[in-house]
Amino acid sequence: MWSSIIAVAGTLLGGAFTALLQSRRERAARAERRADALRVALGELVAALGDHRRALWHREDLRLGGAGAEAVEAARATARATRSAVTAPLVAVCVLEPALTEPARRAALAAFALRDAPGRTALAALREAAVTATDELVAAAGRIMTR
Repeated sequence: MWSSIIAVAGTLLGGAFTALLQSRRERAARAERRADALRVALGELVAALGDHRRALWHREDLRLGGAGAEAVEAARATARATRSAVTAPLVAVCVLEPALTEPARRAALAAFALRDAPGRTALAALREAAVTATDELVAAAGRIMTR
């Protein structure tokens, strides 16, 4: 009789241990998928912010330099497209890692601030501030992802 009880207890403990190990493996796999998704979204966001900064710089440089309406409108269309490309990765980064919401938002707003710069000196300063804000986002992500 004791051998039967020991056999049943061993089977139950073995099943519980197996379930525990499987649960831990699934949790680790989920965390790895989330980290991968964050890395991808962050890369896309940084690239989109860079593209948008360049497009706005070009547009504002044309506008401030007195370029023709057609050239300014073409640059404006490009800037709209690059602005649109910021939205999805920005949302993804904020959802995947809420601690990056503020740095990501600051980086996006700094890039958007290049619009309607009052002069070339201000445009250069706004561009530098946008680059710095993006660098701060990357640094914050690095600190979070290495914990």
